[in-house]
Amino acid sequence: MLYHLIEFLNQYFDVPGFNMLKSVTFRAASAVIISLLIALFIGKKIIYFLRRKQLGETIRDLGLTGQKEKEGTPTMGGIIIILATLIPVLLFAKLNNIYTILLLISTLWMGLIGFIDDYIKVFRKNKKGLAGKFKILGQVGLGLFVGVILYFSPQVTVRQQVSDQPTYNAQSADELFAPATKSNLTNIPFLKNNELNYDSLLFFLNKEEAMKWSWVIFIPIVIFIITAVSNGSNLTDGIDGLAAGSSMIILGTLALFAFVSGNFILADYLNILYIPHAQEVVIFATAFSGALIGFLWYNTYPAQVFMGDTGSLTIGGLIAVISIIVRKELLLPLLCGIFLAESLSVMLQVSWFKYTKKKYGEGRRIFLISPLHHHFQKQNYHESKIVNRFFIIGFILAVLAVLTLKIR
Repeated sequence: MLYHLIEFLNQYFDVPGFNMLKSVTFRAASAVIISLLIALFIGKKIIYFLRRKQLGETIRDLGLTGQKEKEGTPTMGGIIIILATLIPVLLFAKLNNIYTILLLISTLWMGLIGFIDDYIKVFRKNKKGLAGKFKILGQVGLGLFVGVILYFSPQVTVRQQVSDQPTYNAQSADELFAPATKSNLTNIPFLKNNELNYDSLLFFLNKEEAMKWSWVIFIPIVIFIITAVSNGSNLTDGIDGLAAGSSMIILGTLALFAFVSGNFILADYLNILYIPHAQEVVIFATAFSGALIGFLWYNTYPAQVFMGDTGSLTIGGLIAVISIIVRKELLLPLLCGIFLAESLSVMLQVSWFKYTKKKYGEGRRIFLISPLHHHFQKQNYHESKIVNRFFIIGFILAVLAVLTLKIR
């Protein structure tokens, strides 16, 4: 909004600093600062409002140390994250950019699903919240919407390198890359060619038919990724600061990927796909990171507010959408390793319990309790130690993800 206003005024007046505003790095830095300040200052008022309205979390008794003390802590704090993200994005991003529009819609979509879930828990006093089938339906709906837009929109394009050797004195993308085309190419980590075409999965069809029908592969993959990552983030949100801090690391990494993918010089140097207009994703990702940092101020142990499903479902959904936009979705098992471990711990626990109950007459467990972070709590680790160690692991995974730009 601010960007477009100044762009309009610059047509009639020589607006000082407009060229600086066109810089992605300047807008990204401004977005992260503004989002952080909004989360800190508006967050305090929202927490006070939630306390005054007694919109506190109802804690399910799992027999964990310090659990009952959290009863009544304000929830629905994801509203802080969403507001602190949307305001700087509306100010500094190009709002006519297809990726900005897609991310704004995804934020509101997932935020609404999470808000309905929290509303049922808090106001209807129903601990189960929104029925799981409706959550899944909402996630699948977003996946379908995102998949259709990314697959069919003519504005979603990539450009491939003309030569494998980087050119250091190029003045424009036209010197380095072929014209922008619709393509189902994505980046695949650790392999030399570093590219996978979803069309190739329809190997039993000829090239033209594979290109025509590849949406049958691409859209379900998008639906699966958004649903899986959103639920993984939701499961990770179980102890103070874990989901917010882990997501902050992931989003910072995705912001870096968006920056290099949207910069033709860096894309050429790193020998990766050049994605025109993807640098606007940097603005969103950095604003989101700043919002999470600000929220973490109030969410670290002992938490003054919980994000609730309003925050956790939104975080996971947006991480998935950003990764698909910058064509790093196949890197998510590594980059979102914390989410993956949490999800696997639940799936393994449930599956093993059901199997042993059917075979032996009583259910047995792999973990003391799931998700994984609760297993460590049962082993009498303090939750601050668990969170900090998960952060360290998340940072290591992020570094390994970045290294995939060169290791292949």
